[in-house]
Amino acid sequence: MSGDRSIDRRAFIGSGLALGATAAFAPQLLRGAGPEPKRLYRISLAQWSLHRTLRSGEMDTPGFVRSAREVYGIEAVEYVNSFFREQVADEKYLAALRSTCEDQGVRSLLIMCDGLGRLGDPDEGARTKAIENHRPWLAAAQALGCHSIRVNAASAGTREEQVGRAADGLRRLTELGDTFGLNVIVENHGGLSSDGSWLAEVMRTVDHPRCGTLPDFGNFHLGGGEWYDRYRGIEELMPFAKAVSAKSHAFDEDGDETKTDYRRMMRLVLAAGYRGWVGIEFEGGGISEMEGIIRTKKLLEKVHRELLVSREFEGGPLKNPKSGGGSTPSPTGGKGS
Repeated sequence: MSGDRSIDRRAFIGSGLALGATAAFAPQLLRGAGPEPKRLYRISLAQWSLHRTLRSGEMDTPGFVRSAREVYGIEAVEYVNSFFREQVADEKYLAALRSTCEDQGVRSLLIMCDGLGRLGDPDEGARTKAIENHRPWLAAAQALGCHSIRVNAASAGTREEQVGRAADGLRRLTELGDTFGLNVIVENHGGLSSDGSWLAEVMRTVDHPRCGTLPDFGNFHLGGGEWYDRYRGIEELMPFAKAVSAKSHAFDEDGDETKTDYRRMMRLVLAAGYRGWVGIEFEGGGISEMEGIIRTKKLLEKVHRELLVSREFEGGPLKNPKSGGGSTPSPTGGKGS
């Protein structure tokens, strides 16, 4: 389906949301060629934020890239494999998608990979199969200029057994990812992976510079109605972070997220030394996906301004997820409660 159907831009411009979106990124538009201000972090957009629109057929993945730049003023994206699963090995499709990104000035950061098997499966054969299932997505991520694929660390057994099994699968996949020049990063995404101390232990066991985490502000549901403390979890996972997901659901009249204290979260993120991309991942209801993305972006921008004014953290170059160093990524260097 055509990405041209993805956004009715005239309807958008004619709505009250257009004014809010313009205000949200007007400073970037007005800066022109002037000096770049200090940045504590930059804002990216996760494709999952528009999962209802994508699933309805109103938008495709190239349309998502265009909307990120044209509608939301965002210059980096994070894909989800389920939205272009059939095109994973289509070289022409991937080349065209990368061309769309380059035309829009949008960076491809990572692909979130789901439904490919358990990397910590108790059966070693199934574990090996899960690793191989990720190979096409490593190739696709490389073709798009991403720095990482995001994976899950699902397993079974005792807590200790799952550490060993997940670490084995992740280590082997990371070694494969290294041959593509890519990182393999794990999200807290349900079960034991939503226990920050467990996932941190897995990272220490893997002990590979290309294996890291993608801490998600909201995915700390352990199952059975039990929740892990999200602030403790973020603090435990940030030392290994190569990306960050700012999960959002609902907002109060002041524009603050109702489940997560973004100021507290971003202090934890920055205190760990992270200066990379922070991805908007709106997953709420009651408002449109468009409005949810805009509100999340405005909140992240507001917190950024407050933290700059407070002088709690020094600005500086972005952390490069490819190397862990302090250089700015190349312009083409490119989900739970």
